[in-house]
Amino acid sequence: MIFEVLTTPNPKLRERSREVLVNEIKTPEMQKFFDDLVETMKVEDGIGIAAPQVGNNIRVIIVLTKKGPEVFINPEITFRSIKKVKEEEGCLSVPGVYGIVERCKEVRVSALDRNGNKIQPDTKGFMSIIFQHEIDHLDGILFIDRAKKIKAEGTSRI
Repeated sequence: MIFEVLTTPNPKLRERSREVLVNEIKTPEMQKFFDDLVETMKVEDGIGIAAPQVGNNIRVIIVLTKKGPEVFINPEITFRSIKKVKEEEGCLSVPGVYGIVERCKEVRVSALDRNGNKIQPDTKGFMSIIFQHEIDHLDGILFIDRAKKIKAEGTSRI
């Protein structure tokens, strides 16, 4: 099933998402949700998507990694580099709008995978930007809240 991606000013995008309970992760319903969220991201030509973007306010993100789309449950940033980078970002939930956002150059994320196993990827550069962008969604923060320069055209599809 392909979900409809919510767009601003939908108030669900501004809610803080609840944590996913460990016993929920392996249920058939949750596993199907993960698969459907991945498919939605692919259809939308995204490189990341968060559950709140499809109206489900739970702490789940999908990130397109070198291995392909991966599920990250209850992700938290546990390390942030002092060095920053400024990159153009866009968002499936803010169509046609792009902006320059300053983020940490490197972050370490602690999360659970779709099997409930703890994972802690260290990310750099563009991959760290994707994680920071998607985790922001879980707290009701959109890139436009952080952007310094906003314009109505660009290239990013986070």
